[in-house]
Amino acid sequence: MKDVNEEQNFREQSARETEQQGQNTILKSITQAWMNESVKTKYSYHFEWLGRPIIQYPQDIVAMQQLLWKIKPDLIIETGIARGGSLIFHSSILELIAQCGGPSEATILGIDIDIRSHNKDAILAHPMSKRVEMLQGSSVDNTILQQVRERVKGKKRVLVCLDSNHTHEHVLEELRLYAPLVSVGSYVVVFDTIVEDLPADTYPDRTWGKGDNPKTAIMEYLHTLETSQVNGFDGAQLKLEVDRFIDDQLLITVAPSGYLKRV
Repeated sequence: MKDVNEEQNFREQSARETEQQGQNTILKSITQAWMNESVKTKYSYHFEWLGRPIIQYPQDIVAMQQLLWKIKPDLIIETGIARGGSLIFHSSILELIAQCGGPSEATILGIDIDIRSHNKDAILAHPMSKRVEMLQGSSVDNTILQQVRERVKGKKRVLVCLDSNHTHEHVLEELRLYAPLVSVGSYVVVFDTIVEDLPADTYPDRTWGKGDNPKTAIMEYLHTLETSQVNGFDGAQLKLEVDRFIDDQLLITVAPSGYLKRV
C-alpha cells in the first residue's frame, strides 16, 4: 500500500508542476522564441525513428507514445506520410503494446496524395511495417474516405493524426471527415498548429501561414461542434476539447491546441 500511495503522490505532484509550468510566462516566452528560431534550421527534419526520417519534434513523439499507451488503439489513421517515420513509429509502439497485452491486430493506416515509390519501398521493407497499410490519394477524396470508413468498422478504439496539407480549408475538411471516426476517450491530433504562433513571414513560399492554418481550422471546427450537433461514426454526439495538460506538459510542440480529446 505504501508503494501505491507513493506512486499516486508522485503523479499528483507531477500534475501540479505541469499546471504551474503552463502558467510560467517567462518559460513560455522563452519556448516561443526558441520555436521561432528552430523552424529556421528545419529542426524537426533531423530526427529518425528506427532508421526512418520522422519529421517531428522529440517532445511530440513522446506525447504520442504516452497517448498510444493510454488509449491502446486498434486503429490509427494518419494523413500525410512523407518519408514514413511516423508510420514506423506508430507501428513499433503498437507492437510493444501488443506484447504488453494490448490489441494484437492493431494497425496504422497512412494516407497521402503522393506516396513516392522509394519511400513506399523503404517503409514496406522495414521490420516494423507489418502493421502498416497505405492508401494513395487525397485524404478528402470521397473514394479514399469510404475505404477508411470500411476499415473503421468493428474497431473499438480509433485515433486520428492529421498532418498533410496545412491550409485552413483542407484541415477543416479533414476534421469534418475524420474527427467523427475517433472513439470516445481517444484523440484527433492536428499537427503544425504552431504556424499560427510563428512570425507571419516564416513560410513565404507556402500556401498556408498565419491566419490560414491548422489552428484556425480547429477554432472554426470546435465552434461548429458547440453551435450544432455533429454525430460520430458511432452515432453518438461528437464532442471534442483541447487537452491543455498536454500543451503545458510539452511546451515545445508543433501542435499547440492540437491534441483534441473526444469526451
